[in-house]
Amino acid sequence: MGNSPVTIELTADEALVLSHWLERLQMTDLSHVVDDQAVWAPIHRIAGTLDKALPELFASDHDQQLEAARRRLRPED
Repeated sequence: MGNSPVTIELTADEALVLSHWLERLQMTDLSHVVDDQAVWAPIHRIAGTLDKALPELFASDHDQQLEAARRRLRPED
């Protein structure tokens, strides 16, 4: 495997929700959960890729878009 790239495809809703969660993760002291420093490299890379790919993150109605995406992704009861 080594340095072979891996491609992950997400819907726009999945990407938006994941990006928000990763931002919160990076701003929290999770050393008790993320106990291997090597894990942070891919976390930062994924977060950075999402930041570049999602213009919605900087939209004035970002909060509304995020909540709508969350609603669409939640399983129906």
